[in-house]
Amino acid sequence: MTNATNPTIQLGPIGVTFHVTADSSDGSLTMFECLIPAGSRVPVPHSHDGFEETNYVLEGTCIWTVDGTEHELGVGEALSIHRGQVHGFENRGSEDVRFLAIATPGVFGPGYFQDLAEVLAAGGPLDPAALGAVMQRHGLTPAPPSHA
Repeated sequence: MTNATNPTIQLGPIGVTFHVTADSSDGSLTMFECLIPAGSRVPVPHSHDGFEETNYVLEGTCIWTVDGTEHELGVGEALSIHRGQVHGFENRGSEDVRFLAIATPGVFGPGYFQDLAEVLAAGGPLDPAALGAVMQRHGLTPAPPSHA
């Protein structure tokens, strides 16, 4: 879903499209859609202290790991992730996954994904320090290696 007002931010094969931003909701929430093609690499496990996140699956099946426990979510299923919980997800299936992510309050926005896209576009091996700096600048904390 790409259009002039809600362009899709590409992170390699992963697409992120914002539908509600903090500005348009007076800071109450942000809502974005993620497209995770089959076999794509996904974000490193992380937590956030400034907002909760709820994820609702629109297509496919996604595995979310929250504080070490796996949750398999299919179409029409949702999972709430509380502040401080270490989480990540992966698409182990052969079909693309599409889900809505809702962050409350709306302190998280497109700037994170735009900054992350710049780090990924730098070429060469991924720079973990640059990735961590982007995450921390936007209120995300990369998980220690023991949670990976």
